[in-house]
Amino acid sequence: MNLNQIAEAYVKLVLAVGQYDDSYVDAYIGPAEWREQVIQKPLSELQAHADELLEQAKNLPAAPADQVERQAFLILQLRAVRAHVDRLAGHTLAFDDETKALYDAVSPHLTPADLDLTLAQLNDLLPGTGELNSRLSAYNKEFEIPREKLDAVFTAAINEARARTRKYIALPEHESFQIEYVTDKVWSAYNWYKGNSHSLIEVNTDFPMFISRAIDLASHEAYPGHHVFNVLIENELVKDKAWIEYAISPLYSPMSFLAEGSANYGIEVAFPHAERMKFEKQVLFPLAGIDPDKAERYYEIQAVLQKLSYAGNMVAKQYLDGEINRDTAITMLMKYSLSDAERSEQRVRFIENLRSYVINYNLGQDVVQAYIERRAGTQDQDLRWQVLTDLLRNPKSASMMV
Repeated sequence: MNLNQIAEAYVKLVLAVGQYDDSYVDAYIGPAEWREQVIQKPLSELQAHADELLEQAKNLPAAPADQVERQAFLILQLRAVRAHVDRLAGHTLAFDDETKALYDAVSPHLTPADLDLTLAQLNDLLPGTGELNSRLSAYNKEFEIPREKLDAVFTAAINEARARTRKYIALPEHESFQIEYVTDKVWSAYNWYKGNSHSLIEVNTDFPMFISRAIDLASHEAYPGHHVFNVLIENELVKDKAWIEYAISPLYSPMSFLAEGSANYGIEVAFPHAERMKFEKQVLFPLAGIDPDKAERYYEIQAVLQKLSYAGNMVAKQYLDGEINRDTAITMLMKYSLSDAERSEQRVRFIENLRSYVINYNLGQDVVQAYIERRAGTQDQDLRWQVLTDLLRNPKSASMMV
């Protein structure tokens, strides 16, 4: 088999694994008949097929220079498929082993003591006295977007993110998205890529959305995040180069590490701090009916809260490795992520559903940020956009970026 034949077999293998896990195939834009022809096979047969494809991919003759990284990335994707089939067959890995197998990355190990300094900073910044979680919840209420204003605020954020992105990334004129508001989800928003440069973006309204989340979600889910990534993949890799492996996105894979990490770092690329503050004060805060004079202090606190982002990884590792129970996981999230009881319970449901996927957001962002800033620095905005766009057009796993 050659690389293209292995890539086709990989796509069909992922579709077959999807018969056992409805969440596994995150997006598919390949031939419709391949999906229609899928027949459920025993997991043992899928394991053997994954092993066979892995050996064939590793033993191919040297790839052309422009396809060396393509081959390396496909091998890692195949390893992730094999690991997920093993889990479906009942073989559960320890948290770090699972993240390495699925996402080609291992999260830094943190302890509660590592987060205590940040909690002390927040104790000094937040108004009031007493328990920190309650004080933050009370403070955040001032920055909730009223439900009746959510669509106007979120649409304005997406439109601005789109305008900024299109200055730097050439996208098809017909690219488009649709927004829907949903409930009863374990995530805050989701991009469902439908193909032909179109996305459905669902926003979860189980809880009020804070004003900081408008730009975060607009950039992450749409521009220059998931929507743009998928548009480039579809048009430049699948259609132009006929690299068919990119026609499918298995959720538990190195591709997700890059997708989540680049979408998170893309927020900063699209909205450097000073520009974000200007837009928020002039547009989003007034649209939401929130006092713009409170923006600077609010984002000062948000920056400190960001230092707690790895708390979720710490809790997920301990919970999934059986070191703590569910109630303790919720309690730890309330203390070290400072989310309220309801949001902490939602976060635990996310961990129960998607397991070690949590590392893709924070570690993914940090790896992508380090990769881009080694090449572009932090001051040259044009160059940061250029390196980010090149990364989206030429996907790399965590180890390939490091």
